[in-house]
Amino acid sequence: MDVLLGIGLAVAVPLLVMLFKSFRILREYERAVMFTLGRFSGVRGPGLILMLPVIQQMVRIDLRTIVLDVPSQDVISCDNVSVKVSAVVYFKVVDPGRAVIQVEDFNAATSQLAQTTLRSCLGKHQLDEMLAERDKLNTDIQTILASHTQGWGIEVSLVEIKQVDIDPSMVRAIAQQAEAERARRAKVIGAEGEQQAAAKLVEAARELAQEPGAMQLRYLSTLSDIAGEKTSTIVFPVPVDLAKSLLNLPGSR
Repeated sequence: MDVLLGIGLAVAVPLLVMLFKSFRILREYERAVMFTLGRFSGVRGPGLILMLPVIQQMVRIDLRTIVLDVPSQDVISCDNVSVKVSAVVYFKVVDPGRAVIQVEDFNAATSQLAQTTLRSCLGKHQLDEMLAERDKLNTDIQTILASHTQGWGIEVSLVEIKQVDIDPSMVRAIAQQAEAERARRAKVIGAEGEQQAAAKLVEAARELAQEPGAMQLRYLSTLSDIAGEKTSTIVFPVPVDLAKSLLNLPGSR
């Protein structure tokens, strides 16, 4: 009797263990990629699933968005400036079957692809574009990554360039360039102001030339302005037209 009981326990315990291991509980954000005798047999989950021991195997996949930190990469821009650029990539698995079957490790594959894409894409642009047009560069990198990872069942939702580190000597050169650019703009603005002022003076001179009386009033106004200053002697030329008009006044002869 004891022998039969021992044999029964020896058989029942492994069966209970196998039965217990046949059940799997998957969370809402998890999926199970099932293989039956080595062949892909579908995706299951979430919730409670039953797996046949020995015959079936499963690979658990997380569907949540993964934040991938791309390490700093040495990039040479098209204007021969060496910089270090780091970025961050947000992606998630949208097809668990492809993510398991098409690529060995989709996390490592996406990381390596992001690094090479970052170097090749930014190397086509100048330093000024890297600093001023990050949104455009982020979109370009995201488009390239998405086109390559689509076949792996991966969706790249966002790419952000975090930091662009420049050599200190290049920082000084950029500062000098910016200062020279500001000086150039100041000179251009000053020249445009002088041009506009000259145009207004020419217009005013034409209007005064059409009315001789207006020229005389302008002359007298200038004399009044100078007379208010603390000067000892004022020598002011008298226009011939004004002199003739004064001589023609009644009682001047």
